[in-house]
Amino acid sequence: MSVVPAPTRVSAGPTAAELLSFALRTAADPEIVDSLPLDPEGRTWMRLDGPGGSEAWLIGWPPGTGTGWHDHAESRGAFATARGRLTEHSLTVRLPAEGWRSLVLAADVDRERALPEGTGRAFAEHHVHEVLNESPAEHAVSVHAYYPPLPLIRRFSRNGPALTLEHVERPADWQ
Repeated sequence: MSVVPAPTRVSAGPTAAELLSFALRTAADPEIVDSLPLDPEGRTWMRLDGPGGSEAWLIGWPPGTGTGWHDHAESRGAFATARGRLTEHSLTVRLPAEGWRSLVLAADVDRERALPEGTGRAFAEHHVHEVLNESPAEHAVSVHAYYPPLPLIRRFSRNGPALTLEHVERPADWQ
């Protein structure tokens, strides 16, 4: 009689809620937040050690800057505002993972969320959003965490209800 070993369980990594907990704790740590050099014109970022093999970033947002519409592919994630206030515009529809270039969105898929200092939000895979610092005068700083580490970011343009895939970024583009 032979014994068949039990299949090895692959770690599912941290949940979106665990990523949010990490982002909120880190955003509340003034030593970490103060370590980020801020640029008056462009976003700055610094890689952090995230929980359970996740990828994490501390990001500085000069007044009036934003990400543009994008998603994080198969990664779930979370972010928290450490300083200032961020605004998130998001879609409540899951986009196809591939096989399209442009989509016309329904009228009721847009959401807006204000994220003042000390608040955050978690999101699932394929979450499409843009994040903005709409302040005309104040820098914002935030903490972001993703699991699995970002395999790619899809960038979109938005013209009314039309969402168009513009390009795909790989880790080498931002690291």
